[in-house]
Amino acid sequence: MVKLYNADASPNCFRVRAVINELGLDVELVEVDLSGKTPKPPGFLDVSPGGKVPAFVDDDGFTLFESRAIAAYLASKRPERGLYPDDPKRRAMVDQWSYWQAIHLGPAMQSVAFERVVKAKWGMGAPDEATVKSKLAEVEKFMPVLERGLEGKEWLAGTLTLADFAVASTFPLRKPAGISVTPNVQRWIERVEALPSWQRALPKYMAELVR
Repeated sequence: MVKLYNADASPNCFRVRAVINELGLDVELVEVDLSGKTPKPPGFLDVSPGGKVPAFVDDDGFTLFESRAIAAYLASKRPERGLYPDDPKRRAMVDQWSYWQAIHLGPAMQSVAFERVVKAKWGMGAPDEATVKSKLAEVEKFMPVLERGLEGKEWLAGTLTLADFAVASTFPLRKPAGISVTPNVQRWIERVEALPSWQRALPKYMAELVR
């Protein structure tokens, strides 16, 4: 049986679950307690030696960790869906936006959301306002890059791809975190959030906060 070691609240698992849903794949979710209060599932550390989620096991025993690598591998199982295009230029665009999110926009947005929303949700103390100020400045610098990338397009690489799932995965808490988005970005994120695959994958605590 194909397995994904999963934690509902993890944004990295979230993006992989959305891709699984979009592709219509049959994958068993094996829940991992990130609090450390319960033992890790059998075999989990063999797949993910660093103890991080998500981690993936295919039905032939092939294993992967790192969400973007897992998503790309899963997309290769349904190439007709075009989530990871065969055309080298469009595939490079998908990689470009996925890496950009991982290195630039994603960490900045996640930091603001953690300080302003996640800490309060889980009783982790007051937000660090210096961190919020610094990371909001980064978000404001990066958001115009995404705005320009979406000019005249509905999706980042022309059609729905892994790039959209990757970049959108740090947007769900933008409103409670007080993060403003630009017009093209707003229209794009609303398209992503309307996808049934996205709605089904959304972490429970995020769904409660954004209702």
